[in-house]
Amino acid sequence: MLDVYFYEAFEEEAEALRRLLPASFTAGYTDLTIQETSHAAPPARVISVRTQSILPLAWAPELQAIISRSTGYDHLTAYAAATKAPVALGYLPLYCHRAVAEQAMLLWMALLRRLPVQMRQFHDFHRDGITGFECEGRTLAVVGVGHIGREVCRIGAALGMRVVAVDRAPTHADVNYVSIDEALPQADVLVCAMDLNASNHGYFGADQWKQVKRGAVFVNVSRGELSPSAELVAALNAGQLSAVGMDVYNHEPKLAVALRTKQPSDDAEVQATLELARRDDVICTPHNAFNSFEAVERKSDHSVQQIVALRNTGKFLWNAPVG
Repeated sequence: MLDVYFYEAFEEEAEALRRLLPASFTAGYTDLTIQETSHAAPPARVISVRTQSILPLAWAPELQAIISRSTGYDHLTAYAAATKAPVALGYLPLYCHRAVAEQAMLLWMALLRRLPVQMRQFHDFHRDGITGFECEGRTLAVVGVGHIGREVCRIGAALGMRVVAVDRAPTHADVNYVSIDEALPQADVLVCAMDLNASNHGYFGADQWKQVKRGAVFVNVSRGELSPSAELVAALNAGQLSAVGMDVYNHEPKLAVALRTKQPSDDAEVQATLELARRDDVICTPHNAFNSFEAVERKSDHSVQQIVALRNTGKFLWNAPVG
């Protein structure tokens, strides 16, 4: 049996992992999720995933550890609760906050300037209906001020935006914290950077969209379960939101399989996401905000540090807070 098996390892990441992993480890790699492979049993005692693999409950007795190469750990929390197995669970909290924050900026700036429509209208060179907005002087509301949210606040301030932030545990003295009820009515741009937990599924739904400043731009770079796609369609249709940028999706594992296989899905949230992706006032990216060369190198390095620490000490450096 291999020492470690990496699922969801795209080309550049797999190359970095091979280069950094000590020669004393045997490893396997695939760009597929667990459910896309034919693996009936774990190919190694230690497996590594991202966020789209569905972790088989039946594998728990055969696993020593799971490391998720992600800043999110909600899927690990759910696995621990479902299995009650003594499987070590690790994640990577520090590798990509700048990359993800820059992607959030990329999305809201492109939407403020109506970039999808601009690109389409290049072909007839018309400028009608594509006047956009500048960032300076507009209000940016950031919901969730961890490593990523903090970086989003910094970028917004550097662009001359008025930045307000919402977090259940305010920790930064230079951040202007407000309540969600205060943030929504004033937000020209609303960025979701929250962690996902058992209590905040569907956080951005109909009730929140009734409070948001009419015509706000919404960007989600944290977890799709926080902003159900069907609710976003309704908010856009009602004019509560003017535009949406998404890098993460509700029911994302099902969405990824449907898109990769080109097969239709009967999942209502997958269908709603595909409807969003067809719109000119929406930009969808394939859960790729983390994917800068710098962040991929850090992610691979931190993953290897985790695996080496597990072998040497029996513990990860960064353990998922599942207790």
